Amino acid sequence: MLLWQVIKVAWRGILANKLRTTLTMLGIIIGVAAIIAMLSLGEGAKKQVMESISRFGTNQLKVRPGAARLGHVRTGSVENLTMDDAEAIEKEVPGVRSISPSVGSTGQLKYANKNATSLITGTTPLFMEINNFPVAEGRFFDETDIKLLKRVAAIGTTVKKDLFEDGPAIGEEIKIEGQTFTVIGIMSTKGQTSWFDPDDQVFIPVSTYMRRLYNQDFLNDINIQVENYEDIPDVKKGIERVLRARHRIPEGVESDFSIRDFSEMIATMQKTSQTFSILLSGIAAVSLLVGGIGVMNIMLVSVTERTREIGIRMAVGARRSDILRQFLIEALVITVSGGLIGIAIGVGLGASISYFGDWETVITPFSIALGFFFSVLIGLIFGIYPARKASLLDPIEALRYE
Repeated sequence: MLLWQVIKVAWRGILANKLRTTLTMLGIIIGVAAIIAMLSLGEGAKKQVMESISRFGTNQLKVRPGAARLGHVRTGSVENLTMDDAEAIEKEVPGVRSISPSVGSTGQLKYANKNATSLITGTTPLFMEINNFPVAEGRFFDETDIKLLKRVAAIGTTVKKDLFEDGPAIGEEIKIEGQTFTVIGIMSTKGQTSWFDPDDQVFIPVSTYMRRLYNQDFLNDINIQVENYEDIPDVKKGIERVLRARHRIPEGVESDFSIRDFSEMIATMQKTSQTFSILLSGIAAVSLLVGGIGVMNIMLVSVTERTREIGIRMAVGARRSDILRQFLIEALVITVSGGLIGIAIGVGLGASISYFGDWETVITPFSIALGFFFSVLIGLIFGIYPARKASLLDPIEALRYE
């Protein structure tokens, strides 16, 4: 019998019991739809993480002070990074494109009768390039402002909203920790991440921060942009070599600083998102398993109900392979039809979550292909036993069956 004829016979058998077939398909539909929806959530989370990280710049390293110790107990951060350390890295480490030392702490802001608490960051003009954080209005401070220790500030959009609402901010004077600063720029909007709001910051010259505002000699971190992504490991080794020599750290002793590699963060985030997707898909796969058991159950019932029909077909010349193929294709028609409906529902569900909810979803061809593959696989795995049972029936006993 030709394949299309077998499919036609299978459809005829399926349509003879519409309600039973629909209920059997339901497990497949739910399982496939759940897999696609869960994978779209996982891909959406991955995309959001990557966008959040990319907003903070690329090819970036951040040097921070290490942890102070009391015996074997960490007691806080040491104060050991200086402007001279930053200059040494820039001069002695190959592969460094730009470098920006920075300091920061939470401080009190005031404008007229309005008060706010924000992160005060002292840095250099290259901070904008390294962290992909341009000015939207006005200007950032320059090297002259740093040399003259000027009291000028560029504010984030959250600070602008808190202090000035919809009014003008450029040229206005604000109080930072009781000292008067002139607003010269408004930064572009970065958007809040899950752990930090970069728009809730005030940027001032690093020299002003260290000499006029807080009178400190140490840095909180050194931001470094590497020329090429491939050079990051070599640049890290170079930074470690220079700083260990400057801090006189003997060989075998732990460094009193740490180097944070954003590429490692990206890899960790990607792995976390992948694990999240696999976990969600595994939960959805349980529905497919239940649906597959339902398919096998219904096919076994179908074999029992059509025992006499199988005997007649064998009596008129049908081979065991024809019977096997017929019932296997019937199972595949059920699961593949359910899979196609599940794909459509899964795509619609993913789009709905993105449209009506706060979760971003990404439907990929891989998730659709995976859903279709599983629907075929379930049909083969759970359809083979009933089909084999039908093909092994004794023709004479089958004809006698009532």
